[in-house]
Amino acid sequence: MPTPLSRGLRLAFGACVLAAALVAALSGYQPAAAKPGEILNVWPLPGGGPGGSEAFRILYRSTGLKGEPIEVSAAIFIPAGPAPAGGRNIIAWAHPTSGVVEKCAPSLLPDVAGMTWDLPQMLAKGYIVVGTDYPGLGTPELHPYLIGESEGRAVLDSVRAARALPNSRASNRFVAWGHSQGGHAVLYAGELAKSYAPELNLLGVAAAAPATNLVELFDADKSTAAGKNLTAMALYSWSRLTGDPASSMVEPDAMRPYEAMATTCIESIANLEALQRDEKNLTGKRFLKANPASTEPWKGLMQRNSPGNRRQPVPVFLAQGTADTIVRPAITKQFGNRLCAQGTRVMFVELPGTSHTFAARDSVRTALKWMDERFRGAPAPSVCGRR
Repeated sequence: MPTPLSRGLRLAFGACVLAAALVAALSGYQPAAAKPGEILNVWPLPGGGPGGSEAFRILYRSTGLKGEPIEVSAAIFIPAGPAPAGGRNIIAWAHPTSGVVEKCAPSLLPDVAGMTWDLPQMLAKGYIVVGTDYPGLGTPELHPYLIGESEGRAVLDSVRAARALPNSRASNRFVAWGHSQGGHAVLYAGELAKSYAPELNLLGVAAAAPATNLVELFDADKSTAAGKNLTAMALYSWSRLTGDPASSMVEPDAMRPYEAMATTCIESIANLEALQRDEKNLTGKRFLKANPASTEPWKGLMQRNSPGNRRQPVPVFLAQGTADTIVRPAITKQFGNRLCAQGTRVMFVELPGTSHTFAARDSVRTALKWMDERFRGAPAPSVCGRR
């Protein structure tokens, strides 16, 4: 009888063989001619996927902020068993803030599958699940934190990459699902889908505690520990993006804890403890010279990268915890009302007592049922006109 160790070794060997076969199948690609979504490299994910699924880390082509070709990494899970006649539908997962430097890519984690709530159930339903890392996480480029065009393109190109992966048998039908920064990303993916990826069939956008009105978000959070962490990461990214040094905003004696917070990943309890230590180093010190939410160029950058300026072409699911002190419930409700005014069908789910960290966990079952209905073609429910 085979032991668990021998079974594990066979699974690992099989994953390596399959990854090698995929690389061989892709060996003829030409980098200069690669189109957005084309696969550049494939690796087996450590630990594999749940339920006998195939799991890979992929490198794919996307488009940078100046229209230049860039490389983006992602994790992809392909369910076991034969694909249906029309191909496998796709859930494009967009993760919450994990950091703003290369090492903070979720696909580099030992258990990236554990970063996506209810992944086993999604795979059991036959969905391919692909989760982009976003540009600059897992690759050496700059990570344009909360820059909508960058995130939205990365999400859409991850769906293209899922379809391009040999033997994935993926259809062009997908739903985008994200949390926090990922909610911001999928909302932008929805706004960009028709112009950037017209060959894809987006059926819905689902977001848990999404970052929407960035000016209000950063202004509301400026005095909290979490707000200082997010502001540090934003300034670290945006200062490199705009060429305006962070030192123009950060007090000189706060630069060391600022840099420590900005370059720490949020992927474990240890990471959160490190961020808390760095934030404590600011106790009694003035962190910022001014409020970036009311200071240029940062205010303008926030305004330009707040979703809602273009109408969503598909139904939207919004989930929001009432105990969220990072993305305030009132801001998400205001955004939902704005979508309603634009004619979008909106399902709004309030999560009593849920904090920001657990908004995706506490809403995923309801969100997945809503996604199932979008794939089935059922009429989308809406709270618009009822509040």
